[in-house]
Amino acid sequence: MTEGSYTLDQLRGFVAVAEEGHFGRAATRLHMTQPPLSRQVQRLERTIGFALFTRNATGADLTPAGKVFLEEARRLLTSVDIAPLRARRVAAGTAGTIRIGFTAVSALTVLGEWIKIAAAELPEVDLVLSEMVTHAQLDALLAGEIEVGLVRQVPRSEILDSRLVATDTLVLAAPHGHPLTSLDHAPTLADIAEHDVVTYSPSEAWYFYELVVAAFRNAHVKPRYVQHISQVHTVAAVVNAGLGVALVPSSAATLALPNLEFLTIPDMPRDTVELFCTWRTAHTNPALTALLARV
Repeated sequence: MTEGSYTLDQLRGFVAVAEEGHFGRAATRLHMTQPPLSRQVQRLERTIGFALFTRNATGADLTPAGKVFLEEARRLLTSVDIAPLRARRVAAGTAGTIRIGFTAVSALTVLGEWIKIAAAELPEVDLVLSEMVTHAQLDALLAGEIEVGLVRQVPRSEILDSRLVATDTLVLAAPHGHPLTSLDHAPTLADIAEHDVVTYSPSEAWYFYELVVAAFRNAHVKPRYVQHISQVHTVAAVVNAGLGVALVPSSAATLALPNLEFLTIPDMPRDTVELFCTWRTAHTNPALTALLARV
């Protein structure tokens, strides 16, 4: 036999003898006779190349090398015993890993709920989180780098499946003391267009950029855009610093920046901000199936 080719039965026999300190008692514990157990341990010693026990009239004592080997043998046997259980849990979706992409604003709403649900109902599933804009998430899904994404818009594709998970409405974010916060009526899009407007990057945040442009266009007004920024939370931070006002999802109010007010815009259509979760139609991750069944 070559080194490393010992069997699980040999390891179990060795551990029993080590724990009982006696070949006869170990054989009784294993429901076998002593001679085959002695042969198992001897074959194990020949395989690994060193003695595990010193035999004496009263039993068997571990050698120093045997004491070290006992720790490793127990670890190996534990791994073998739990492997089927872990595999069954992975197959059932109650254990494993899910790589999730998300947009910045979705972290304030939907993602937080997903994390709570997974912690409560799928505690052995690890969530690996990556913040990405929508187009980066779609690329990552197609490349197999994430299993599910929280995105703003999903292209029609047989490769990807999706469902709507949340809607939101654009509201006005303005610094405390801004003229729009002290009107005798709720600010309209026409009112807002008379002031500097911080908006979104047409390349990096095209979804919000198009929503804002469409809102002002439908109101037949042209605002003064002073900044084009890629992330909603950064837009809010710039407004908080006093560089203008902005249209942001109402969920951005959870950012609780100290110099911001959020005001409803009466002529803004409701629920135009949509969030989808999307995943590969032919995915093979049972944990993802389990999570999607719960959210």
